[in-house]
Amino acid sequence: MSSRREPPDLAALLRKQKAEQEAASKPRWIPKKERERLQADKEAKEEEERKRKEEAARQKDRTTNGATNGTTNGSTDRDGDPRSRASGQQRNIPTGPKAMRHAGNGDDAPPPNNMNSGGGGGGGGGNRQSGKRGAEHIDNDLRSRMEKNDEAELRARYMGPVINQSTFSAKKKRRRTAANKFNFDWDPDDDTSRPFDPVYAERPEPLFKLAGYETTDDVVMRKAEAIRRGDPETGEERARLLLEQHERGKVRTERKNLGKHWSEKSLDDMKERDWRIFKENFGIATKGGSIPNPMRSWKESNLPIRLLDIVAGAGYDEPTPIQKAAIPIALQARDLIGVAVTGSGKTAAFLLPLLVYISELPPLAEYNKNDGPYALILAPTRELVQQIESEARKFASPLGFTVVSIVGGHSLEEQAYALRNGAEIIVATPGRLVDCLERRLVVFSQCCYIIMDEADRMIDQGFEEPLTKILDALPVGNEKPDTDDAENPQIMSRYLGGKDRYRQTMMYTATMPPLVERIAKKYLRRPAIVTIGNVGEAVDTVEQRVEFVAGEDKRKRRLQEILNSGHFKPPIIVFVNIKRNCDMVARDIKGMGFSAVTLHGSKTQEQREAALASLRNGQTDILVATDLAGRGIDVPDVSLVVNFNMSSNIESYTHRIGRTGRAGKSGVAITFLGNEDNDVLYDLKQIISKSSISKVPDELRRHESAQSKPQRGAKKLEESGGFGGKGGQW
Repeated sequence: MSSRREPPDLAALLRKQKAEQEAASKPRWIPKKERERLQADKEAKEEEERKRKEEAARQKDRTTNGATNGTTNGSTDRDGDPRSRASGQQRNIPTGPKAMRHAGNGDDAPPPNNMNSGGGGGGGGGNRQSGKRGAEHIDNDLRSRMEKNDEAELRARYMGPVINQSTFSAKKKRRRTAANKFNFDWDPDDDTSRPFDPVYAERPEPLFKLAGYETTDDVVMRKAEAIRRGDPETGEERARLLLEQHERGKVRTERKNLGKHWSEKSLDDMKERDWRIFKENFGIATKGGSIPNPMRSWKESNLPIRLLDIVAGAGYDEPTPIQKAAIPIALQARDLIGVAVTGSGKTAAFLLPLLVYISELPPLAEYNKNDGPYALILAPTRELVQQIESEARKFASPLGFTVVSIVGGHSLEEQAYALRNGAEIIVATPGRLVDCLERRLVVFSQCCYIIMDEADRMIDQGFEEPLTKILDALPVGNEKPDTDDAENPQIMSRYLGGKDRYRQTMMYTATMPPLVERIAKKYLRRPAIVTIGNVGEAVDTVEQRVEFVAGEDKRKRRLQEILNSGHFKPPIIVFVNIKRNCDMVARDIKGMGFSAVTLHGSKTQEQREAALASLRNGQTDILVATDLAGRGIDVPDVSLVVNFNMSSNIESYTHRIGRTGRAGKSGVAITFLGNEDNDVLYDLKQIISKSSISKVPDELRRHESAQSKPQRGAKKLEESGGFGGKGGQW
């Protein structure tokens, strides 16, 4: 039984027809050889059609001429010459080789009659001559064409087809010659889309043309208009999205502003690259999680307006690098380690965030004034404590806060009297503060803000044990967790001003010896570390000079020459190593005609304060001091520092010369060297060579002890925890 034939599926046929139509409408890619073949066929057809039309035109001319001649001959025959009619009929029959002349004109086409006589006249003679010339021209073309065809047929029959035909093309040769050259232009011969793509064939004219060039906005507008024209259904929506995307791109481009310097940008336009350049310009290096960007000016510091007015009144026009980096971190309740060279403005860097912190707490009253201060600042020397106290009062007194200093040299009764009404801030030395704790003169029940200034110096002076006692006396229930939460500013700031607030500990130091690192690891939680400049190097504003002068008498004469030169204006600081030399050198300076005061460890507190006050007020020209004045002492506009005796270690030397060149001003440091200083010559040469404005003298460069670091000095530094200062002799 034969299977029944199913009828065709109409839907399938429609889909097939639609697919064929879509395939036919799409532009197709044609190989280059195929395009050349199609072009050759097209040219051959056009040439054949042109020849056919020419031949038809010639045939029409011959027919018209024949009919005209036939009519003339017929009338003549009818007039009475039978011989002419007979001869005309005989002449119409082609015989002989001449028949080949008319082979292409048809079998029945008669040749033109050029033999008319009698009544033809002159006009008939002219037609006969022109017809004769036309026939000869046609016969010559036909004969040459037939001969070429016969020759080609004979060659193909006996010699075979031509297979070694040359395909040389000058254009292809030029292309092969330049094949190794990279061409940026598009080869129009390789573009197969435009001749067959209806989009390009029906491309509309541009809406408008600019005289010089088209801006990006003009191009986008023209493209949007073309989308509206080409897509009636969704073109309007697509054009709107295109314009919105273009506007967003313009906003992003404006925000980038890569060509501008960071000082010309607003805070919102600052990018990561700008912040990196900003930090490099000021020598700021930070380490730790979630560290905020530095502030560029006081207006961007997020400090209260009232405090900013006090800062402006104190003459702080621009923040220093340590202030730029440390204040934003401290305002986020983060623990902080600030490592900066001396004279960099560290005091204001920790005082301003401290005052913001106290402003958010309830004021001291009868119920809480005996619970201790809100903040504690520790410093190694009495002079530095009093200097911090004076600086703090400039900012705290207008806000209504009390600052009390606790140092040696004053009676405990005086300090207890100063604390009777409470104090928001206490500035103290570790030794005297431990005495107050043991005598119950002060407690730290509500103290949650600790600042240790010159921490390396406190360790160097043997204050490690008193410092540990003070830190252990602080409330322990408010310590930060040693987790990633301590690096989260949102979590740390959540408890500011509350009863359960976390303790915030900050440590400022010039170097980081192992003992300081141990204390920081024990009492600080995930601190942010800010480093300004290169640790252990002198600032670039100090020009360092060294002179090899042996003997006390020669050094005194050289000192007199320097002071009498008139190149340096007071105040001037002269450093010596031991206390008994201070008075002797000061006496010699007075003999030179200059006023001088001394500062060393055997002086009482009143004598120390009087000596510094006379130097700052301009009553005294020269201060002769030991390393007691090497750190933390801020005397404005010191033009010259003379190391009458070189310090025993390079760290003390760095802090000595740091008394000049402060607050961005320039200064000079002159050091006298002798044979007793061989242990520090290598380090001295290294630190001078790193300065951009100082030059290592040839005598120091060639000195035998300056070629390598002495082993004995390295052991001594290692045993002393990184320092070799002789604090006990101050």
